[in-house]
Amino acid sequence: MNTYLLLKTLHIISSVLLVGTGFGSAFYLYFINRSKNVAAIAEVSRLVVIADWCFTTPAVIIQPISGIALTMMAGWALHTPWILLSLVLYLLAGACWLPVVWLQIKMRNMAKSACAQQQELPSLYWQYARYWEYLGYPAFLAMLAVFYLMVNKPALWA
Repeated sequence: MNTYLLLKTLHIISSVLLVGTGFGSAFYLYFINRSKNVAAIAEVSRLVVIADWCFTTPAVIIQPISGIALTMMAGWALHTPWILLSLVLYLLAGACWLPVVWLQIKMRNMAKSACAQQQELPSLYWQYARYWEYLGYPAFLAMLAVFYLMVNKPALWA
């Protein structure tokens, strides 16, 4: 296997980890929140934070490095429209993801505390959960668009 194909494999695997972990974490936290089960919410939010550190964060770092390297190796210019749009969308997703990470940590801490004290979750938890959800939609849509652009490499504008 040559260097380009090895790097492409790493890029694809890290993109799957990035989006897959994001979708999976969002799915579980979204639905467990609707259960209102404080102990379950505490456990799932704990695992979501761990998943972000173990899978999402390394993928977030690998994606632009491997993507730009692949672009250069393939002879594409960074100002090629589909590449430029991919980078902008990736930055948009990242701008949503950074506060989501902070929110998840705060939500985990509130759920852990409420569970330990056998109390309901505070209203601030639910406010953060709404922000977390609202930030997730544009991030996921942006990443789906990036997948489309990577696979199809459309001519967007001249």
